[in-house]
Parts: sequence; structure tokens; C-alpha cells
Amino acid sequence: MKIKQSLASRLFDAFNVVVMLLLAAVMLYPMLYVFSASISDNALVASGQVLLWPRRITWIAYEQLVARSELWTSYWNTIRYTAVFVVLTLLATAAMAYPLSKRWLPGRRTILLLAAFTLLFSGGIIPTFLVVQKLGLLDSIWAIVLPPLISTWYLFIMRTFFEAMPEELEDAARIDGCGPLQVLLRIVMPLSMPVMVTIGLFSAVNQWNSFFDALIYLNDRGRYPLQLMLRNILIAGETVQGEGDLSHLETTKYAMIMLATVPILCVYPFTQKYFVQGAMIGGIKG
Repeated sequence: MKIKQSLASRLFDAFNVVVMLLLAAVMLYPMLYVFSASISDNALVASGQVLLWPRRITWIAYEQLVARSELWTSYWNTIRYTAVFVVLTLLATAAMAYPLSKRWLPGRRTILLLAAFTLLFSGGIIPTFLVVQKLGLLDSIWAIVLPPLISTWYLFIMRTFFEAMPEELEDAARIDGCGPLQVLLRIVMPLSMPVMVTIGLFSAVNQWNSFFDALIYLNDRGRYPLQLMLRNILIAGETVQGEGDLSHLETTKYAMIMLATVPILCVYPFTQKYFVQGAMIGGIKG
């Protein structure tokens, strides 16, 4: 049985559709423009004549970038940094969030207050750099991975998720002979897949897009991530052929943006259901 909608309800639905279409256009236009500019003639892009659709299509910018060995080295570095960072972040955050989800933990409130304090204040760039330097981590993957390893925001989300899990599951695991670490690894984390995927996706995106840590901690160009190479092309004005060749500089910039952005965007469709569920469940309880 169909319920007849009132005129006000139909107008409201039409308004929502128009607003959603406008928002979709606003979000899709930058990507479409960047792609169009990356395959258009460099002179037309530089003069601002490419607004939406490509003009005088050419793939020379992509051909030059793909032929550059530094691109593939940066890709490998970024994938390596992101994968190690995500795995260690999930393990370290879960190891800290799990005991903090237990109300019987001695000093729980103090630890949570100290963790929340870091949301407002941090040690600063120079003290952090000096710590990394004294530990001998400069020019290594650990300089990129360890300083931002645990996010307080992700810690609170995961703790809230763990608090909502039934205690009976853990009690049953302990009766079967599991210790605290086994309960965490075999029971809690597998059942926390939504929040794990959500935090993993956030962490992967942040690490994939990060360039500042690499800028201050890495001196060896062979260890540069993709975003630092992108930064050098966009800001420092590096070209594929050399500093004196500007014939394809504009299209190279846009092509590099596409190459750096598309891979991480492809992850979203495969994690969307976990992402929505984890983001909602993790924010239900305060």
C-alpha cells in the first residue's frame, strides 16, 4: 500500500535531491578538472583555457612520469610506510584501548586524562625532532612510523567500541584457557573488525597524504614518499627533465596529483560498509 505524500513532503524530497546533486558536483568537479588538465595541452592549461573537459588530448605528462624511476621508488616507499604504520597503529592502539575499556583498571581515569591532555598540547616539532635524532632514527622508516603511531582520538574511539562488547565473550574465552593477550588477539580484535577497518582507513589516508615528517626526517632521496615527490613538483617547481625544461610543467603537476590520489581513493569502495558501521558504533557511547 503506497502512502500518498503531501506537497510539502514532495518539495522537501526534491530540495534534498537538488542539494545532494550540487554537493556531488562540487566534490566531483576538482577531480574531473585535475584529470582533464593532466591530459590537455600544457599551453592551454597554463593559460586557463581548460575549465572542465580536456583540450588537445595528450598523454605526454603521464608518459614522462611513468618513465621516471623516482616515481616507482616513491610509490614503493609510500606503500611500505603506510602498510607498516597501519599494522603497528592498530596493534598499539588496541593494546592500549583494551585495558582502558575495563573499569576495574587501577589509575584508569588518570591515564585517560593524560591521554586527553595530548589532544590540547604536544611536545612541538623541535623537541620531537631532537628525540628522533637522539634515538638514531633519522633517515629510516621508523622516523616516519613511530612518532605519530598512537592517535588519542583513535584510542578513544576504539576504547568506546571495546566497552560495548559483552563481557560474557571474554569470560568464555578465559574459561577455555585464554590469557589476556589471547583474548585480545583471538576474540576482541576479530569481533572489532568495523572499528579496526575504520581506524585503519583513517590511518592509511593520513599516512599516504603525509609529507611533512618525511621532509624533516629524511635526507636520502631514495627514501622519499610519493607525497614529498608531489610537493617538490608542485611547490619547489621540479620538472621531469630538469630545472630548465618547463614545456610540460603544468600538465605534469596535475598528472602527478592524479597518480598520487587515485590509489588511495580505490580503497574506499571495498571498506565502505565497515567504515560506516565502525564510525557510528564507535561514537554511540561517550
